[in-house]
Amino acid sequence: MPIRLSRLVLAAALVVGGTASTLAQPGGSLIEVAIDHARVLQIDRTAGTVIVGNPAIVDIEVLSADRLVLTGKSYGITNIVILDREGEVLIDEQVAVQTFEDNTLRVYRQAQRQTFACAPKCEPTVTIGDNPEYFSAASGQYEVRLGMAEAAAK
Repeated sequence: MPIRLSRLVLAAALVVGGTASTLAQPGGSLIEVAIDHARVLQIDRTAGTVIVGNPAIVDIEVLSADRLVLTGKSYGITNIVILDREGEVLIDEQVAVQTFEDNTLRVYRQAQRQTFACAPKCEPTVTIGDNPEYFSAASGQYEVRLGMAEAAAK
């Protein structure tokens, strides 16, 4: 629950958890993955085909025939379908990619939000949903710094 301090609102960190959990849903289950985090998915049989409904939301990397890695790319809900080599469905589940707020601080100034990563010191971070000015400024600074580091490495 946000805490109001005059016109400034600081949102407390919401623990989503280091690993995603599976929740029972009508007609199936929902696999939760935090944005910018990975989750290992172990399957019972060898996968033959891996299908992602919307790869802009979640990505799947095949580690081995029975071990996959789901990575949350953007907020949203999509589905994954994994077939065995005979074409039988092993998994047909919805995947929800949600925010990860451990060690973060969200500052609200009316409708404008800025996010900081705090571990233990707070630094601005690029987070979908932040005010476009904050988002652009932070991502621009990251790009410049990365360019400087890459130039120095050559």
